[in-house]
Amino acid sequence: MKKLILILAIMLLVPLKAFCDIVPEYVSIEYNKTLGLYQAPSEIVLFAEPDESSNIVHSISFIGSKIFPEEVKADELFVVYLPKKGLGLLAVTDETEDWVEVLYNNKTGAKGWIKKDDPYRFMSWIMFYNMYGRKYGLKLLKESPLSAKDLHSATDETSQVVGTINVPQKINLTAIRGNWALVSVYDIDRVPKTGYVRWRTETGVKYYFPAIK
Repeated sequence: MKKLILILAIMLLVPLKAFCDIVPEYVSIEYNKTLGLYQAPSEIVLFAEPDESSNIVHSISFIGSKIFPEEVKADELFVVYLPKKGLGLLAVTDETEDWVEVLYNNKTGAKGWIKKDDPYRFMSWIMFYNMYGRKYGLKLLKESPLSAKDLHSATDETSQVVGTINVPQKINLTAIRGNWALVSVYDIDRVPKTGYVRWRTETGVKYYFPAIK
């Protein structure tokens, strides 16, 4: 009984954020051919086609850390999920003027169309990195190859390597140039470093991601 009370006390003391916040930590090679992210409304209605007369394939709602239906898992639905900010970002696979096709299950690849209610909800990957990467900086995703730590003098694999990222305290984003990012790094050796890193591959595999908090 004492052990049970202790576990309950620890669960109450640990911030809910630890269980709910979702921001990528690992490199993923599945479903990388996406256009960007869509800020999900609290009521997500997914259609089979970009047409309101087509079948509804799923209907999902979320309020804070609560998602309905309950069997929907946050880490399978969202790419980024910050309940305290009411922010849930879905991966976009296609877009028209009035609709976006999104992944509503990142594990199975299940897709559906959402009718846009605000044109500013959609962000291309470049827009997303420029907005959130500039604000929060970048983080190197786990399982990225060692070559992803190389700082280049230009946006070219054959360009001179001017430094290497070891244990960065912070990676500041200055600019995005295609699949490359110009960054300034404050590393564990306390020597400022500047150069280009490859933030994603030609096939869309991401090595860096905004360090959203």
